[in-house]
Amino acid sequence: MHLFKIVAVAAALASGTEAAVRQLPKPASCSGVANFRYQYKLESGWSAMKIAGGLKQVRTIVWDTEGNMLVSQNTRGISVHTFGDSGCINSTTMLISGNQINHGLSITPDGKTLYASSETTLWSWAYDPLTRKISNQKTIVRGMSTGIHSSRTVAVVPQQPNLVLLQVGSNSNFDMASQQPGTGRAIIKIFDASKAPSNGFNYNTEGEVYGYGLRNEIGFTADPNGVFWGVENSGDDFARTENGQRRDIHIDNPAEKLNNLGDPLTVRNAWYGYPTCFSVWNPANFPNSNLKTGSHFVVSPNSSYNDATCNGRAVPPRLTFQAHSAPIANTFDSDAKNMYVTFHGSWNRQPATGFKVVQIPFTKLANGTYEPVAPADSMTGYKDIFSAPNPGSCTANGLTMSNCFRLTAAAWDPAGRGLFVGSDNSAEGEIYVLTPN
Repeated sequence: MHLFKIVAVAAALASGTEAAVRQLPKPASCSGVANFRYQYKLESGWSAMKIAGGLKQVRTIVWDTEGNMLVSQNTRGISVHTFGDSGCINSTTMLISGNQINHGLSITPDGKTLYASSETTLWSWAYDPLTRKISNQKTIVRGMSTGIHSSRTVAVVPQQPNLVLLQVGSNSNFDMASQQPGTGRAIIKIFDASKAPSNGFNYNTEGEVYGYGLRNEIGFTADPNGVFWGVENSGDDFARTENGQRRDIHIDNPAEKLNNLGDPLTVRNAWYGYPTCFSVWNPANFPNSNLKTGSHFVVSPNSSYNDATCNGRAVPPRLTFQAHSAPIANTFDSDAKNMYVTFHGSWNRQPATGFKVVQIPFTKLANGTYEPVAPADSMTGYKDIFSAPNPGSCTANGLTMSNCFRLTAAAWDPAGRGLFVGSDNSAEGEIYVLTPN
């Protein structure tokens, strides 16, 4: 057996949930699937193929215990895709149809309960991976705020699958009211789905606060220890006012973040800084300071609230990304030696940035915890593996319109084919497979 497949099988056995998934080859192409809609560039040592097209704004991909692929398509619903021995899709059906479904999708480790979200509501269904049928729809959470960030990411806590994490972003660039967790914005909350009332929990007033001060933590995933790592979209159009001088810093600051969110069984009420504290990407924009990449800063420091205040109070990011990259989803490979993050791409930077998948090397420390290899102040802690040939020439007209792909979903394949990546460009929803050679 190929070493790559051995690793995938070992990971499946360790998880206790995917051992039955048969290993599949990565096809060179699939009949009936058109070529890549947009040109791309690959890091040496990787190959890419398009495994699905003609979808609508692919946002999230998850796998059931039979190796079937479930896809959240914004405003269309949830589709389920089976695979033949060739590794290509051999059937596609709509599992859930409805224009309210827009992003969030998660499944319990036993494959029996499915969660999906709209902007305001989280539902669950009983799911049978053998028949690919659902039943017993329930409302788990209701009353999430509407605003500029409409995606609602949901994740089952693997070590205690009755618990779900549910995220809501801010409602503006500087959502000052979100300093109070009771607003239910710029926050991730934890709900015990097994105790949901018949009409669902109220998002703002019920559940527990996992973390807040997270402007838009649209992607988060668990490492093998059940510790969640999140990617955060930061603000736009920033200027720094200091000693009466206003300086435009928006091209390279504030940074997007990779946050260690901690173990959801133990962490509560962690504050990550928003809407007053932001992270540095390029320290050159902060002359006469000791700020480094990854340090927190304020836009208008004064004697009572300044950079030192933030760096003493807010949980710092573990790594940072180029400003305006717009990270959407993150996932680990089968042995957690790397994390992969999709960058949706910028609208607030000239030249544009993002429109790529990056790889972050991780390591398992002697105490058993997982950490990025790079130090927190690194600007080189990740590398591109798949991108638009010239991201600076990509446009981002609105959330999904572009002359390049808009990368969203990221899911490591339990059948051993590699990293599945989605694009939600409104011209065509696509899914690609990226495989290390």
